[in-house]
Amino acid sequence: MSTSKQVAKPERIGARLALCVLGLYLLDQVTKWYIVFHFTPPHELSNMVTDRVPVLVDNGLVHFDIIRIHNTGVAFGMANGEAWAPFVFFGVQVLALVGLCLLFRRGFFNTRLLKAAWVFVMAGVLGNMTDRLLQGFFIHGADCMSFWEKLTSGYVVDFLDFSFPWLVTEDFPLGYHWPSFNVADSCVCIATGLFIISAFFFETDSTAESSTDSPSV
Repeated sequence: MSTSKQVAKPERIGARLALCVLGLYLLDQVTKWYIVFHFTPPHELSNMVTDRVPVLVDNGLVHFDIIRIHNTGVAFGMANGEAWAPFVFFGVQVLALVGLCLLFRRGFFNTRLLKAAWVFVMAGVLGNMTDRLLQGFFIHGADCMSFWEKLTSGYVVDFLDFSFPWLVTEDFPLGYHWPSFNVADSCVCIATGLFIISAFFFETDSTAESSTDSPSV
């Protein structure tokens, strides 16, 4: 008596998923570079906004501006300005990319919902990692800096700025101010939401093939 045994093949990253990641990544980069080339950089010492374009004002619900902020930390400005931040968070992003690709190959993202989450998180990580690699070459005084100094002076460009005048707290007497963010941050937040939703809904990928072992005599 013998049994047939199938070995699971590594899952490929299809062209459609790759194109979705590329599209979101390009949207993130195009919007950031528009800000870089059209908005005045923030104050060098305080990182305070020096250029602001109001979009939604005086409606009592939400105030929305387009600004330019340099963030060397992570989401919501955490660890912004710390000397160690660019090195640590760049390393974390590299590890995240490697881990996401390995998990995909091993079939962890085996539903449409999880694949969508993978697309968003990949685009978000790639977008902010590109900032950390390139933006240091375009800061004021970069011409006088060494290659290593430029590489380690990278930052993430944040430009979407929301505040809520009706939500008054002790720390925000004029209304709560949400930390500035960008398209890549939005992608990561959407991916997080999709991961949470997927934990409550079991879904089988229509492209997956199920098979059972059958004994033969």
